[in-house]
Amino acid sequence: MSAKDKLRKFRENETFGCLYQPSTEEVLNKDYRLKGHWGEEVFHNSNPICIELGCGKGEYTLALSKMFGDMNFIGIDIKGARLWKGAKIAHTEQLPNVAFIRTRIEFIESLFAENEISQIWITFPDPQIKRSKKRLTGPLFLKRYFKFLKRGGLVNLKTDSRFLHEYTLALVKQNDLPLSEANTDIYGSGRADEILSIKTFYEAYYLKQKFPITYLSFGIDKDTIAEPKWDEEYWEKEEMKGREFTPSNKG
Repeated sequence: MSAKDKLRKFRENETFGCLYQPSTEEVLNKDYRLKGHWGEEVFHNSNPICIELGCGKGEYTLALSKMFGDMNFIGIDIKGARLWKGAKIAHTEQLPNVAFIRTRIEFIESLFAENEISQIWITFPDPQIKRSKKRLTGPLFLKRYFKFLKRGGLVNLKTDSRFLHEYTLALVKQNDLPLSEANTDIYGSGRADEILSIKTFYEAYYLKQKFPITYLSFGIDKDTIAEPKWDEEYWEKEEMKGREFTPSNKG
């Protein structure tokens, strides 16, 4: 994508009523103005809210919103040029139960209040093999989610990374978190239903490369969570097999 095209998308983002772009000052060490008020002020209803972290172009957020009209969906990503596509579709089609937020996920505690979110989707995140503190399913982030996820609410992880799947599963088991489902090949096992067969940009690429797509669903019932004891070296080596590069989700 050219710099000119990126700037055009950034300018158009400013015109989308469904796209919220809080400044760093608005979310750093303090609460965003819509924290605790997304339902009443953005969606104008009290329906459950589901968020997608690292939503990219918003494929999952948009698809889920069309499947479940009695729920609200918020896609979150830091890349404005990627969010542009999802926000433009939501704006053009006038989807009433969709919103997007451009911000870093590290600031998520400033966005949502206690019990405000009913479900979380994490679709094809960077596994952060060398940086465990950056993993979106690591203890640091799960503690953040616990503060706003309703009790009984689920975290859904869909990824091509067996490394991240096994890491998260080990963490869930070691911390005795409620495990709803764990599947290491949703297509090969026939598990991919209408929801799990929604395909993101990255998923389409990895399916073409014949990588199995995994799925993990679990709850968070405590805020004291420890790193798992697991064979990280083994799964890191497995992760590298057949992976020379990662596609770029530009535009």
